[in-house]
Order: sequence, then structure tokens, then C-alpha cells
Amino acid sequence: MINKLIIIGASGHGKVAADCAQASRRFSDIHFLDQAYPQQKHNAHWEVVGHADDVANYIASDTLFFVAIGNNAIRARVSAELHALHCSFATLIHPSAQVSKHSEVGVGSLICANATVNIASKIGQGSIINTASSVDHDCEIGDFVHIAPGTHLAGNVTVDEQSFIGIGSAIIQGCIVGRHSVVGAGSTVLSNIAPHTVVAGSPAKKINNNN
Repeated sequence: MINKLIIIGASGHGKVAADCAQASRRFSDIHFLDQAYPQQKHNAHWEVVGHADDVANYIASDTLFFVAIGNNAIRARVSAELHALHCSFATLIHPSAQVSKHSEVGVGSLICANATVNIASKIGQGSIINTASSVDHDCEIGDFVHIAPGTHLAGNVTVDEQSFIGIGSAIIQGCIVGRHSVVGAGSTVLSNIAPHTVVAGSPAKKINNNN
């Protein structure tokens, strides 16, 4: 029986993940590993029990792992390292989130409080659908994407791997956001975004490359 959770990353985002895990009532024990240990031994109500490099010491049949690192690239790298160690990953969904039973949520992803994932949408591995954001019908969210708080995706939107959609943004139906792209806070996306592109504004326009 799985009843323990080890969260990698004792940050503010880690607190959100731990709070979500606690609210789900799936875990009897929730602890952190972090690079700042032993200087940091607590993260809000939870203990930091070891260094992030000590993951192998905590692998057990009753334990799941969750990577709570906001940076998409680092979250992907750390997740790959844990996968190589044959760690088992948790998928965390807050009880207040509305996730259609006809949608898919990839392993290691986080669906935060009051978020919505509508019918026939697919969320990749290790992605973040943050607080009060919405992903409408038939959307495809790639691996290690971060949809920031208060962001709204209309139907049939595609967000490719390791892209970041900034807080309070909106993307109209059918748009494609290429991999490793960044949408600035409060932007309105009305057309497709090429891979490795930074856009911002309303309507959103290219302001830089993200290489």
C-alpha cells in the first residue's frame, strides 16, 4: 500500500504540492528532500528530511515521489534522474479541481486548487495546471509544461513540451504553442506561436527567442 510521499524541492511551489497532497488524504506521511538541507529543515508544516541527492535512500514499495520544481527544464531533468533510479511518481490533483473523467493526466503532474481540465483533454507528464486555471475540451498539454494561475485555454489548444504560459493569460481556440516557448503574464494569444519563442501583450507578439 502506498502511503508515503517524498517531494523534491522545498520551495513555495513545494508547499502548494504538499498542501494538495495533504488535501487529497492519500498519504499518511509527506516529507521533503532539498539541496538546502541541512540548513533548511522545514517547509511550512512539513519536514525536510534529507538532501535532494539522497533520493536512493528513500526508495521503498510504500513511497511515491513528486518533483516540485517550477522551472520546466530542471523539473524534466530531475524527473529523468528519478526515473533512472526506478522511483515511482505521484500525480497530485487537489479535491477542488474539476477534472473530467474523460480527460487524461500524465504521471507526475499537479492539478492545483480550483483548476479545470475539461473533456477529452490530455495533460502530459510532469506538468503543472496551476491555481484556478482552465484547460477546455480537446486540449493537448505536453510534458513538463507550466500553465500559471488564472490562465484560460479555449478548446483544441495545443501547448507543446516545456512551455510556460504566464499568469492570467488567455489562448483562443485552436492555437498551437510550440515547444519551449514562453507566453508573458496577462497575454492574449490569437495565433500560433513558433517553438522557442517568447511572446507578450494583447494581442501577443514575439519579443524574443527562448533558446
